[in-house]
Amino acid sequence: MKPHERILVGIDTPDMERARHIAERVRGLVGGIKLGMEFHNANGPAGVREIAGDTPLFLDLKYHDIPNTVAGAVRSAVTTCRPRIINVHASGGPAMMRAAVDANRDAAAKVGIAPPLMIAVTVLTSIDDADLAAVGQATPAGDQVKRLALLAKEAGCDGVVCSPHEITTLHDACGDNFTLVVPGIRPADAPEDDQKRKMTPSDAVSAGADYIVIGRPITQAADPAAAAKAIAESLL
Repeated sequence: MKPHERILVGIDTPDMERARHIAERVRGLVGGIKLGMEFHNANGPAGVREIAGDTPLFLDLKYHDIPNTVAGAVRSAVTTCRPRIINVHASGGPAMMRAAVDANRDAAAKVGIAPPLMIAVTVLTSIDDADLAAVGQATPAGDQVKRLALLAKEAGCDGVVCSPHEITTLHDACGDNFTLVVPGIRPADAPEDDQKRKMTPSDAVSAGADYIVIGRPITQAADPAAAAKAIAESLL
């Protein structure tokens, strides 16, 4: 994989024109774009397809519900949006993840595409140990991430979303063929924000991240294309 292909740009806006502006400028300079709940809920599958075009799509909807509901949602998403990567919350449990994996494969086969990578979200990068304790999970974030990643692998998921600080631990626990999609990526000169467990792009890739998800440092830059190029060059 070429360095720039590891970058997934998070276009987190409900505004169609804003999303189009960013997508047009980074297309071909990165490995894909991420569209999440904010955009999908405002513009639907048709809007997702329009913005993604022929660029690989990470559809970041983080499904978390009973197994049957999640399976149905995954079938709809695969059929209508044709993502390259799709995700669910690992905290939904093994049965839910297995239902999502099966639905993903079935839907892809019916529309004649390769199954998207089914990725399970472990612990959000905006959450730290204090946040986990506040909701009754006294386990340190790193231990919780490892537990959920092993459950996801056993359930048949292709990989997980994790913070950069768990990359080495998860490679050791789950193997090198288990895909790690890593948000919480900020260039050294980026302003502070709501990401608590973060790392620079080059450090994350050096640690073993397969994909790095970068939003505001690119999307809020005066020149998104230049920002994307600079980050890609830092990975060489």
